Amino acid sequence: MAEHTINPNDWIKLYSDYLFNYTITRVSDREIAQDLVQETFLAGLKSMANFKGEASERTWLIAILKRKIIDHYRKINSNKGKAEVRMSYNSDTETEGDWLEERVADPYDKTAEDTIENTELGVAIHDCLGKLPEKQANVFKMKTLLNYETEAICNELNITASNLWVIIHRARTAMANCMEENWF
Repeated sequence: MAEHTINPNDWIKLYSDYLFNYTITRVSDREIAQDLVQETFLAGLKSMANFKGEASERTWLIAILKRKIIDHYRKINSNKGKAEVRMSYNSDTETEGDWLEERVADPYDKTAEDTIENTELGVAIHDCLGKLPEKQANVFKMKTLLNYETEAICNELNITASNLWVIIHRARTAMANCMEENWF
């Protein structure tokens, strides 16, 4: 098998503008775009041995860049990324200059009141579902609660997609009205 060579000395001259323009349209921040392109070049240098020549150098670098962009969004959308670090400049406290981290809400941190409220909500939803006509209740459960695909529901109940959407609309409207009366 022939060995494929790449020349990182030419990357900036050949690909930096293209990679930057590609990135800026996806992150809309000049500094972040520049950082992601730099990270792409660094990752390319580190993984040069993995370049098989099955694609052009530019395509290979774009593939690396796409992963860097995805990682960027994963990082800012994760709970860790949402935690905001601030420095306290309040000179009246003993903790002056300490780093404080705002807590991101913990989805598992439930109080007894939350549990009771969720139980009551579940009962109200169940009661309202019981008041729907059988076909509407089945469609609502399958689409909204069980996340079935439209095609699967249509096949299961032997209905058309347009009929499904009429039924689901009526079911959701009836559920909303019932919940308004019994829950809110």
